[in-house]
Amino acid sequence: MSETNYSEPHHPRPQWKSRTGFILAAIGSAVGLGNIWRFSYLCYKNGGGAFLIPYTIALLVVGIPLMILELGVGHKMRGSAPMSFAKVHPKWEWLGWWAVICAMYGIMLYYSVVIAWCVSYMFFSFNLSWGNDPNAFFYNEFLQLSQGPLDIGDMRTPILTALLSVWAMSWGIVFFGVQKGVERANKIFMPLLLILMIVLVGWSVSLEGAAQGIAVYLTPDFSKLGNLQIWIDAFSQIFFTLSLAFGIMIVYASYLPKKVDIVKDACIICFSNSAFSIFAGFSVFGTLGYMAHATQQPIDEVVTKSIGLAFVTYPQAISLIPTFSKVFGVVFFSSLVIAGLSSAISLIEAFSSAIVDKFHFKRSSVVSVVCLTGFLGSMIFSSKAGLYWVDIVDQFVTHYGLVIIALLECVAVGWVFQSQKLRKHIDSAGNTKLSPIWDSCIRFIIPAVLIILLLNDLKAEIAAPYEGYSRVATLMIGRDWLIFALIASLLIFLQPWKKELKTE
Repeated sequence: MSETNYSEPHHPRPQWKSRTGFILAAIGSAVGLGNIWRFSYLCYKNGGGAFLIPYTIALLVVGIPLMILELGVGHKMRGSAPMSFAKVHPKWEWLGWWAVICAMYGIMLYYSVVIAWCVSYMFFSFNLSWGNDPNAFFYNEFLQLSQGPLDIGDMRTPILTALLSVWAMSWGIVFFGVQKGVERANKIFMPLLLILMIVLVGWSVSLEGAAQGIAVYLTPDFSKLGNLQIWIDAFSQIFFTLSLAFGIMIVYASYLPKKVDIVKDACIICFSNSAFSIFAGFSVFGTLGYMAHATQQPIDEVVTKSIGLAFVTYPQAISLIPTFSKVFGVVFFSSLVIAGLSSAISLIEAFSSAIVDKFHFKRSSVVSVVCLTGFLGSMIFSSKAGLYWVDIVDQFVTHYGLVIIALLECVAVGWVFQSQKLRKHIDSAGNTKLSPIWDSCIRFIIPAVLIILLLNDLKAEIAAPYEGYSRVATLMIGRDWLIFALIASLLIFLQPWKKELKTE
């Protein structure tokens, strides 16, 4: 089938100034808040060092092949996710829109609020504002959490102020384009994040009792490898942590030069992301080990998952550090802010570039409108019911929306476009040749894994509403969010592409 002759943007497509800039930007998108708190908890819960076995298998079987797919599609088609899938087949353009809309008006809306929490806590660290009861401070004073997701209540002004700063910073970076904005920011963010994490790890492992926490973090319990849940958690973590099915890696690859080693770059991005997660775990569990030592509690009583780990347990641990505890707090929450922002700008870029590709609006205007509407949409998450909304939307968008999108990506590339055609392009673009095993991963193995993940989540959802929320709330907030995103995708898909006469 011949490729549809979609028009190019008004100006030549921007390119990364350097390969390093692209890799740092891609790693910046992949490395986010979950690398610091979610991976560590999953490793602890699923047999410590034993978790690294299914995690590594998941990285090799799903993570790297999917990363190669998205980089390859973006590089060959020279467009954002919607343009790329339109070139795969005109009837598949909507899939690209669903990906970037879920990323921008799903994930970015609540993700920006979590970054805003981190900004607030960075300033709270200067005088340890959470006091002696970080749990009550976070839920009752800071969030002023309501009784449930449908009890929205007022907007929290302190959170709204921090949220505005997050959107302003994100706008300021993406507004200036690929080279002067996204690439330049990540060349600052990623080395700075690594330095901060090295400081945190060095500091954490030197604390009294840290060795106990690290031992719990890494000691392998191989008996858990027989449990299906450890494999589901490993494959889920790999899938969610690499920014796959967001449309981000597709558009980032479209800015690459024609000659590039896609396979090698995909491996660098994936292994760097995983290495950062493992490294960050030393800081988290070193600190928790100190906390267990200082409070004379077993480590399993001070470990909590996700939000509670970052905003309740960690502040409590920071308060217990005898010297320079405020500095430690500022460094920790600064690292979370930087990790969050590096991912946030990629979510905005993926959607903005798609709009520019199709409608040829001025990029600066698109970015400004996208950030303004994004800020307005994210305000609901700064309400007193915000935490509930964050939890529900995150569950439905990431566990259902993105899994279905990735599954359909495999169908579109593996079966409709034919994966061997893309493999030949990837081989011709770089020096590292791709094994035909990759075709089998895209066409059979990854779809099977994603279907298992999807069915596992559906089974749990049918058995009982997520986290005990009312079924009405989960359907209205989570399911309907995905449906609205899909409807919006179809409506944009039905709009004609703006054509231009090409001048030689």
